[in-house]
Amino acid sequence: MKFLLPLVAVVATLAGLALAQDLSTPEPVKQASWSFAGPFGTYDKGALQRGFQVYKEVCSACHSLNMVSFADLAAPGGPGFTEAQAKVIAAGYKIPAGPNDKGETTDANGNPLTRPGILADHFPPPFPNEQAARAANGGALPPDMSLLVKAREGGPDYVYSIITGFGQKPPHGFAVQQGKYYNPYFAGRNISMPPPLNNGSVTFSDGTPATIDNEAKSVVTFLTWASEPNLEQRHRIGLQVIAFLVLLSGLLFLSYRRIWHGKH
Repeated sequence: MKFLLPLVAVVATLAGLALAQDLSTPEPVKQASWSFAGPFGTYDKGALQRGFQVYKEVCSACHSLNMVSFADLAAPGGPGFTEAQAKVIAAGYKIPAGPNDKGETTDANGNPLTRPGILADHFPPPFPNEQAARAANGGALPPDMSLLVKAREGGPDYVYSIITGFGQKPPHGFAVQQGKYYNPYFAGRNISMPPPLNNGSVTFSDGTPATIDNEAKSVVTFLTWASEPNLEQRHRIGLQVIAFLVLLSGLLFLSYRRIWHGKH
């Protein structure tokens, strides 16, 4: 009996450690339905435009989109904006202008000189440098969203799970760190990003209800396009190659039947 009690204590301790370890392991991501999934997938243009609106009005306050230009918004396979619409969107952004004809880089108040954006410009970052970004986000560095979907294991399902995974009650025994938020889909389950979306975070121009789920699916569709702008073209080329190979196989089989079949 005197040996049994220490053994029970050791087992209980190990079980407690295993449980604590399990609590920090992220849950499997949610499996959502996407129009762009599969070999025949295409982007939903309405979702792309709604997703751009969510990015512009919500996500761009912290996250950059450095690899996407304003011209891409009107490119084939993209959100479907016209060139005129893309020009208006670009003009709404302030781009660093550089030295003027007097060699000045700041105005009379010491603010950097800027100019309206043009189609050739890329989306400007929300912060001038990494230090400013960390200072505004409690030491955390918000990642650039240009390739975010491709850079994360789980792709669109992972990003969707993260931005819809807030508001859940942490399990018993799990400690949420100071300045962090509980999110069961994030590694360690402590995330620096506050909940980005709420019901009604934006007002969609096409009348789509602005629920958290609709906002999340729209912005994930937009970010997937930002990561893979040539997805539709790649799918078309793939189908054309498959059709060509099928046709070629048929021609080779007919040639065999006509020329070589029965001959030794």
